[in-house]
Amino acid sequence: MAVLDPQTYTFTDKGRFGVFALAAGILGIALTAVGAFTDAHTFFASWLTAFTFWTTLVLGALFFVLLQHATGAVWSVVVRRGAEALSMTLPLLLLAFVPVLFGMHDLFHWTHEDAVASDHLLQWKAPYLNTTFFIVRAVVFFAIWIGLAWVLNRHSLAQDEDHDPRHTISLRKISAGGIFLFAFSFTFAAFDWLMSLQPHWYSTIFGVYVFIGGFLAAMAFLTLFYQQLDRGSLLGSVLSTEHFHDFGRLLFAFTVFWAYIGGSQYYLIWYANLPEETMWFLARWENGWKTVSMALIFLHFVVPFLVLLFYRFKRNMMILRSMAVILVVMHLVDMFWLVMPTFAHDGVHVSWMHFTAVIGIGGLVLWMFWNRYTAHRAVPAHDPKLADSIAHRV
Repeated sequence: MAVLDPQTYTFTDKGRFGVFALAAGILGIALTAVGAFTDAHTFFASWLTAFTFWTTLVLGALFFVLLQHATGAVWSVVVRRGAEALSMTLPLLLLAFVPVLFGMHDLFHWTHEDAVASDHLLQWKAPYLNTTFFIVRAVVFFAIWIGLAWVLNRHSLAQDEDHDPRHTISLRKISAGGIFLFAFSFTFAAFDWLMSLQPHWYSTIFGVYVFIGGFLAAMAFLTLFYQQLDRGSLLGSVLSTEHFHDFGRLLFAFTVFWAYIGGSQYYLIWYANLPEETMWFLARWENGWKTVSMALIFLHFVVPFLVLLFYRFKRNMMILRSMAVILVVMHLVDMFWLVMPTFAHDGVHVSWMHFTAVIGIGGLVLWMFWNRYTAHRAVPAHDPKLADSIAHRV
């Protein structure tokens, strides 16, 4: 078990979580790599699902940090370091993107020259949807995200050492501009990696839909993480029910927002009834996909909405934990729902590689996250708002 010095908020013993996460990650990657030699097509689809799941979750944590600094939030100071550490796993996810590049021909229809030559729409989109520009954009996206995460972490950790309150002002200025860079880069990444799987279909709010799902999953992950620390009495002196209540309010608000954007996207397309738009939803309703679609509606929205609507339930640790688990799992299902109908035309197909890819990438992400978190103070010890954050009451 990890051991934390309550006076300095530093870890004197990291425990064995990182070792277990690394072992699970290596095993998952190895098993998924074996699958690549037996069924490359399924491997690439499974890998893309796992990659987008973890990347959107980590980016949700990065946005949380940006949002808290930009708004000057007080309540979140004691839980910000976890989100900062999670955002620093982005270089690892950049490496995880490499298999997607190798699988572009299997994943993206627009990479086939013969398909482009016979399709007027793909020819019209070719200046944007081409392999070279796709790779360049991905490099730019990761450069923006890794750069933002690094700068935010550098200032936050520097404040622990020099106690200079000017870091708080710098972080607020960087975050105010960084939010715009984040919004544009995330939107176009969602277009590139998910929407272009079916290049004839388009939705201008698709990026918002994917972002909200990732942010919601990040909030659920942080809820579970800090609950685990609280149960282990590692941060009992700074965490309170009030902080978890705020996590519950975020989960509730963005559950509603996710449903609103998803519903808006669906109803506008349904009302217009244009074949090039409706075919995307038809593919996610027919051949067994109706069950997955209904599961998303009920478990990603209806159940969390009805539970988290109540004040007392948001303050009940067991109920909040259950909702957080459901929302993380349903975000994975959401990524599966976005990716797999493009390839599974004859029905829902779940491969064992879907599980090993999620475990493989996730194990390495959690290993890097835990090492990063335990390498520094568990809370921003010299943030000017720390005392108010500890004393926070709803």
